[in-house]
Amino acid sequence: MTPEEIRDRVLHRDGLILVIDKPAGLPVHEGPGGGDNLEAYFKHLTYGIQHVPALGHRLDRDTSGCLVLGRNPKGLKKLGKLFREGLVEKTYWAIAKGIPKEPEGRIELALRKVTSKGKGWRMVVDRKDGQESVTDYRVVSAADGLCFIECFPRTGRTHQIRVHLAAIGCPIVGDPLYGMGDGEDGEPLQLHSRALRLPMQQSKPPVYVEAPPPAHMEAYLERLGAGPETETRRGDK
Repeated sequence: MTPEEIRDRVLHRDGLILVIDKPAGLPVHEGPGGGDNLEAYFKHLTYGIQHVPALGHRLDRDTSGCLVLGRNPKGLKKLGKLFREGLVEKTYWAIAKGIPKEPEGRIELALRKVTSKGKGWRMVVDRKDGQESVTDYRVVSAADGLCFIECFPRTGRTHQIRVHLAAIGCPIVGDPLYGMGDGEDGEPLQLHSRALRLPMQQSKPPVYVEAPPPAHMEAYLERLGAGPETETRRGDK
């Protein structure tokens, strides 16, 4: 991306944080083998201050949408506290195969990371030794064996939404790890960080930011009778 292109992705800016619209397919960090990554462009987002913004949390390489950065040590410290204490409200949009038995509910399945020789790593459900993982969801619309689903993760485990939806029989379209072969034909992962609500200062209303769905998701939304302008419900706890 050019400096202008990364700046065009800024959704919110104040003295403490930036929220950007992360593109799908771009990792946030440089991998062991190098390559393009989102952090390489943060130097273009200083807006006149001495600090280069830094990640306040993470998104998977193939997930798009709202990603928050701390603009300085004070902002990063505040973000770290909010995420640790579970005070950040996160809303994700997903297109999944299958339809949950209940139109809305809570998935509570502990997760653990496992590594297989020659096959890399993945997250698995492990009720005994896994870490507590909680995702609330609601089905917005469904048709032709697909559903448009809003997810509200209450914990922040790696691949949490992807594993949880697959565990209830609704894997995300385009998921090569948990989607029963999906993604191998180049289908993009249909998971989008739609919105963040961040209570940055007690004396001010929370910062609320939405990211428009990417082009590869819009066709599914239209097919399911929704659209980019679909109202995002707050994921109240």
